[in-house]
Amino acid sequence: MEEVNPVVSPAEFDFIVVGAGSAGCLLANRLSADPNHRVLLIEAGGTDNWFWIKVPVGYLYTIANPRTDWCFTTEADPGLAGRSIHYARGRVIGGSSSINAMIHMRGQASDYDLWARATGDDRWRWGGSNGPGETLAIYRELEDYFGGSDEWHGAGGEIRVERPRVRWKILDAWQAAAAELGISPIDEFNRGDNSGSAYFHVNQKRGRRWSMADAFLHPVAHRPNLAIYTHTQALKLLTDGRVLDRQRHGAWTTAQRRATGVRLLKDGHIIDVQARREVILSAGAIGSPQLMQASGLGPAGLLTQHQIPVAVDLPGVGENLQDHLQLRTIYRVRGARTVNTLYRNWITRAGMGLQYLALRSGPMTMPPSTLGAFAKSEPALASPDLEWHVQPLSLAKFGEPLHPFGAITPSVCNLRPSSRGHVRIASADPLTYPKITCNYLSTDADRRAAVCGLRMTRQIMAAPSLARYRPEELLPGPQLVSDEDLQAAAGELGTTIFHPVGTCAMGSFDARGLPRSAETVLDTDCRVYGVAGLRVADASAMPTITSGNTNAPVMLIAERAARAILGESLAMSL
Repeated sequence: MEEVNPVVSPAEFDFIVVGAGSAGCLLANRLSADPNHRVLLIEAGGTDNWFWIKVPVGYLYTIANPRTDWCFTTEADPGLAGRSIHYARGRVIGGSSSINAMIHMRGQASDYDLWARATGDDRWRWGGSNGPGETLAIYRELEDYFGGSDEWHGAGGEIRVERPRVRWKILDAWQAAAAELGISPIDEFNRGDNSGSAYFHVNQKRGRRWSMADAFLHPVAHRPNLAIYTHTQALKLLTDGRVLDRQRHGAWTTAQRRATGVRLLKDGHIIDVQARREVILSAGAIGSPQLMQASGLGPAGLLTQHQIPVAVDLPGVGENLQDHLQLRTIYRVRGARTVNTLYRNWITRAGMGLQYLALRSGPMTMPPSTLGAFAKSEPALASPDLEWHVQPLSLAKFGEPLHPFGAITPSVCNLRPSSRGHVRIASADPLTYPKITCNYLSTDADRRAAVCGLRMTRQIMAAPSLARYRPEELLPGPQLVSDEDLQAAAGELGTTIFHPVGTCAMGSFDARGLPRSAETVLDTDCRVYGVAGLRVADASAMPTITSGNTNAPVMLIAERAARAILGESLAMSL
């Protein structure tokens, strides 16, 4: 992709979007649709025209690759037996949607009830037959669903959703085993209640990854009013004390500063770009709070510690980090076709490649996890709180070779973790990676859910439908029986599914325009408290994590933010 406009200094735009990930691509599309809006989209990484981004199985080459991944690592975590883990975030056009699992997962209706309560805005509710709310309607509008339009899905939208192009008999047997435990097969997960098991629907188009850059950015990159800067690092948000009265509403009612632009590092030069109307951060749950803190917008104590002048004291910036911790169990199986058994033979490997090139089908179209299941850890719960991602393969850890024997990996995660972490700058240098502290398994509730998930996995693997494959537990190991043993195993096995959210959370405000909680950073339209002309529209905005993969909910947030921005822009022009 070529830059539409050359770099000039100073440059001025109506809207500046920081981060060309999932949310940034949608925002650039929507804001530049009006030719009177001059829009700049900034991306620290490069273009997404690499072969392994487009081939679905290419995640094996894009994750942990500095060409496409920020390659963050977490702080040593007591809940993970003192381990530090790799924390992949997309650093390329399309962001994490260019390297993720491609699983299209909206979450559950109950997730959005929590958002509505947190923000005081019932528009976040699921809607449809469940009552008022816009969430389901927006998802339908964004979708291009393989089955066409119906009460759950839309056709003709930008986000392509397809069924997987490969099935596995061993996964069909796992699904039948889960049914024997009361987890029944269902058509799909995206109807508001995910109870059951199904093959995941994916963001692909005819066997190729369909990133949010494919959906929203590439079709409009030719617009003369849209500039796209790649390999460009945002260093600092520029603010001053001028706050226009007509912008003092919502979280900006009591604003004392205004965002005026962004300082950038591009081609070895530092330049300032000005925003006549707004700056929108879409740098993700790690990047957005880091940039705010480096710009003097964050917890005063933290900023003072690093000798950064406090522009606005925002205690919630970087706090409230939530993520899904997956517990990867491994079972050896016999007499079953798996990726392990296919990959160890060069003839079958070649056949996989030819099948993909000729038919765009087969194992090379496979996302990291193919089959999923949702269930309750306790019957009294209103909706499932456990999810399984089941893979027809196994390996010691990501980046290492597949095991030389047939095996599957049923990974289970707690969908509603109560553990909370944080993202905090490590120095005043904006190029220094922040400290990511996840605090996994730091609550009794999360430790109980982990033990329950491991026990339920064992029950599924012991069900009659899998008996013919003689499953043998390798991890965590059958010798671990007590709750204490399984809690320790969870800490030793657990790793991220790369779903960090919540670090600039939306919340509610009182009649004076003040946040009701110290953790609140944004109002329901993603406006930053106290800083007029600044929004955060990405996974940071989630007050609580959704049930499952987070890319689709990010698109919901971005679409809602885009509509709010355009509505306010129209009102200002009248």
